[in-house]
Amino acid sequence: MKNYERSKIKNIALTGHAGSGKTTLAEALLFKCGATDRLGKVADGNTVSDYTADEIRRKCSVYTSLSCFETAGAKLGLEEFKINMLDTPGLFDYASGMTEGIAACDCAVITVSGKSGVKVGTHKAYDCAEAMKKPKMFVVTKLDDDNANFNNVLTQLKSEFGPTVCPVVVPVIADRKIVSYVNLIEMKAYKYVSGKAVETDMPTAEVAANMEYRIDGLVAAVTEAVAETDEELLEKFILGEPFTQKELIDGIHNGMRAGVITPVTCVSAATLEGVDMLLKELTLMVPSQSDDDTVEAVCGDDIVEIECNQSEPLCAFVFKTIADPFVGKMSFIKVISGKLSSGMDIVNATTGSTEKVGKLITLVGKKQSDVQTAVSGDIVVATKMNVNTNDTICAPGRVVALEKVEFPKPCYNMAIKAKKQGDEAKIAAAMQRLLEEDMTIKYEMDTSTNEMILSTLGGLHLDSIAGRLSDTFGVEIDAVVPKISYRETIRKKVKVQGRHKKQSGGHGQYGDVWIEFEPCISDELVFEERVFGGAVPKNYFPAVEKGLQECVKKGLLAGFPVVGLKAILVDGSYHPVDSSEMAFKIAASLAFKEGIPQADPVLLEPIGALNVCVPDENTGDMMGELNKRRGRVLGMNPTDKRGITEIVAEVPMAEMTDFVLLLRQMTQGRGSFTFEKLRYEQLPGHLVSGVIAKYAANNA
Repeated sequence: MKNYERSKIKNIALTGHAGSGKTTLAEALLFKCGATDRLGKVADGNTVSDYTADEIRRKCSVYTSLSCFETAGAKLGLEEFKINMLDTPGLFDYASGMTEGIAACDCAVITVSGKSGVKVGTHKAYDCAEAMKKPKMFVVTKLDDDNANFNNVLTQLKSEFGPTVCPVVVPVIADRKIVSYVNLIEMKAYKYVSGKAVETDMPTAEVAANMEYRIDGLVAAVTEAVAETDEELLEKFILGEPFTQKELIDGIHNGMRAGVITPVTCVSAATLEGVDMLLKELTLMVPSQSDDDTVEAVCGDDIVEIECNQSEPLCAFVFKTIADPFVGKMSFIKVISGKLSSGMDIVNATTGSTEKVGKLITLVGKKQSDVQTAVSGDIVVATKMNVNTNDTICAPGRVVALEKVEFPKPCYNMAIKAKKQGDEAKIAAAMQRLLEEDMTIKYEMDTSTNEMILSTLGGLHLDSIAGRLSDTFGVEIDAVVPKISYRETIRKKVKVQGRHKKQSGGHGQYGDVWIEFEPCISDELVFEERVFGGAVPKNYFPAVEKGLQECVKKGLLAGFPVVGLKAILVDGSYHPVDSSEMAFKIAASLAFKEGIPQADPVLLEPIGALNVCVPDENTGDMMGELNKRRGRVLGMNPTDKRGITEIVAEVPMAEMTDFVLLLRQMTQGRGSFTFEKLRYEQLPGHLVSGVIAKYAANNA
């Protein structure tokens, strides 16, 4: 592949709802441009972008893959461009892939099925691109399906995403069959004969009368949208003067960059119809990085602007990491300014470390090609570099840090353990590799339950991680619902005696204490002594406290740690020969076992702060569900997203184990939430026996 200047490089991310045709479209684009010599199928597991064992097994995208190709291979009379195409997953459990793909692209190409229309994944992709201020384009796919309806989809797009939606290529349909495609910029119609586009006549009056939309009406909509991008064009529009083809193309290009136009085109990727027209729109309309672009970065305590041209010092961003078992660490890098070359010295602005750039490659799925240099605006992969996702790498003379990409927070927690004894160290090492690769997982020890907790975005995400651990690292895990970290405490004050006396020839054992136990506000045992007259010598006080400290680790109700407990040593007795530290330690434990049952012991459960965002139509159902889960709704707040309301509540952690699955089902994936441990409260009496029965044996 030859070297291209930044103006001839287009970075696109294929995004959208699962099953909307992203990977099939990627296959069609690669095949049409000559990057591949066959048209792979998702069902057959032989596509370029879905090449991992997990993706072939699931028949869907799990990871974001990069494919670089040249439009010159299409032989369609197009200018020569290099397109870096990122095929992102559409399933919600793999949202990290969509996030990193959109972060690196110049345009989010959002696929919408002509059969099923706008779905939740469409909104998620659009909202993510909006948040990152990326240009967007809709591609209506699967028009070869008998149940596809382009007009319904276009109407839905306009209704849900507003007046920025602007059709550019539309199908001409007669008798439920597509007879041609009309390019509204060129005002030309094309039909496909043996897979090749042939210019044909525009729709006749008879055909137009039977269509569900009017071509002239769509042309007027395009013209009006373009007019709003420039004052001179607006004046020309008001005077009724027609726009030239170049003015329309430049207007849409500028409108996409400004976020005021979202063009719509259409394809049937399985039959390759419309793919060549989409390629033309990608090269003509999709913005690419230019000299006028600037990016804000942090330099010390200051905010500076980085000019996006190759004459500037190097500044590049690592947007994705792969832990490849054969190649090693692969870092996907978007060059913002300057040039990135193999062997050059760079500084990692995140860590401050310096190193040499390793081998640079471009990818077409898993197929690798070596390159020496990547210019500003390009995407390249560096191997075996000590950099991670969200790192900024720079020339030593100008060290700046770009804004980090915010990834979805993991919310599905499971406790994992090795199937084979002794594999724990292997799992820890493998998880460290995966944590570098996937920013939406968390793996840490829960010190309150001594379990290793793996947090993911959902059940599928967890299954994929388990599959990676098995396929790539050779370790297998079991996942179970995490234990709830209950606590025990007392509610009244008692005074009890603990007396340990044992005589067995020679020196015996003697320790005698009187201890008052009372409630207090503390997470740890509070120990005091109020002994008068030397009833218990001072040198035995630490032994008494140590005996109690060991006891509070496991309460007497269900074996959970005891909190909120104050123990006061008030009296006792000793023997000058038989008393010892061990004897007083045992005496203290006997006092604990005697006193706690008398002090009205209760179980405490952890309560968390929940912020859940749901569509307005689901707020009633969600509030009812929270009441079922013993939650307390504290209020509702509007959000920045249209039609979404935030509910603030406090909910017991024991009721949240399957909440992510319920929320996804209730809102069809549009809902989201955060949940953090807040405090402990007394467990209702009718639930105590169940918790004791479940945990007492394990904690014994």
